[in-house]
Amino acid sequence: MATEIIMPKLGLTMTEGTVYKWVKNEGDEVKKGDIVATINSEKLTADVDAPSDGTLIKILVPEGEDAKCKAPIGYIGAAGEAIGESKAVEAKAAQTAGQNETPQLEEEETVKTEAPQPHEQNHETDRIFITPLARKIAAEKGWDYRQIKGTGGNGRITKRDVENYTPAVQPVTPVATTVSAGAGLTGMRQIIAQRMMSSLQNTAQVTLQRKADITSLMAFREDMKQKVSQPLVDGQLSITTLVTKAAILALRKTPQMNAWYQAGKYEQVDSVNIGMAVALDDGLVVPVVKGADSMTLTELGRSLNTVISDAREGTLDGSAYSGGTFTISNLGRSGVEYFTPVINQPEIGILGVGTLLKELALRDDGSVKQIAKLPLSLTFDHQIIDGAPAADFLAEIVAHLEDPYTLII
Repeated sequence: MATEIIMPKLGLTMTEGTVYKWVKNEGDEVKKGDIVATINSEKLTADVDAPSDGTLIKILVPEGEDAKCKAPIGYIGAAGEAIGESKAVEAKAAQTAGQNETPQLEEEETVKTEAPQPHEQNHETDRIFITPLARKIAAEKGWDYRQIKGTGGNGRITKRDVENYTPAVQPVTPVATTVSAGAGLTGMRQIIAQRMMSSLQNTAQVTLQRKADITSLMAFREDMKQKVSQPLVDGQLSITTLVTKAAILALRKTPQMNAWYQAGKYEQVDSVNIGMAVALDDGLVVPVVKGADSMTLTELGRSLNTVISDAREGTLDGSAYSGGTFTISNLGRSGVEYFTPVINQPEIGILGVGTLLKELALRDDGSVKQIAKLPLSLTFDHQIIDGAPAADFLAEIVAHLEDPYTLII
């Protein structure tokens, strides 16, 4: 009996995924655990393993097309095994967006809309659905995909629709087209591009910048290392952990910053869930430490080290990439002082941390001393937070960094 290859659900908010590449072809023999396909979700790229030994006898979802989570994208069975017609129809219908229509209604709709005018596609909502791969192919051919009739769920334009399309003779005057976010990109890079553009287009982002004098913080770290008898190996005294702790305390005092804003709804969140931007070879991910406000410095340092390490190795569970209420992005190792971090929606704030600076300052008696400064950049959504309370929030972070013993009280 054939076994379904299922579109995995990688996170709580994931509803569908895109088949980026089939590693195996129909007719190939596979072993349980072999990688048969690669899929893209909203957050990351993941491999799909074969659920059993056998032959890949059917691919339901071609490369570049979408499928609902938990829906079958292919079948593994015995060589030459046939899949029941009704089972194949049910599986195909489950991975399309038009699940509310019966097969009879879909067939009737095909007859009714045969040879429609291109500009009438999705007329009710003026929204055109197209898979990323179909959009890419249309762009490479220089075609306006709005003129292509989609045969997928909800009229979605698929790779097959583009390949079968024959452009009509166009007037001499060129038709202006809009390039969508992430056009020409693939995989994680395309997802990042789409999320960044969405964030910038749907929020009123403003960035405030200032330095924190962390001379006392550096002395505090040395003092703690000498007073604690056991080795501090969990990153509890790293700059990243201490800045994160200062941000957590500031979020507790400024709860309106620890919130989500999406679909016109603002919601404050009780738990402080810190996202940490992590750079990978092929993009950027933001793993989340949940319930960070209830952790000691040691627990916080250990949790940050774990999610960052697992994210870089690609072993972090998909659910760990959602639920953040505030994000921190540290570019200190790159030598950057100030930058403009982009809000990770639906959050309303993100803190950028720059490189440690050594500066000269005058004492009260006129002598010169060396101090350590840490540049901070706070980006916030001005739709939700005004400039003054945002400045107060940043000042609260600075205050904790400049009085480091408040971080352990």
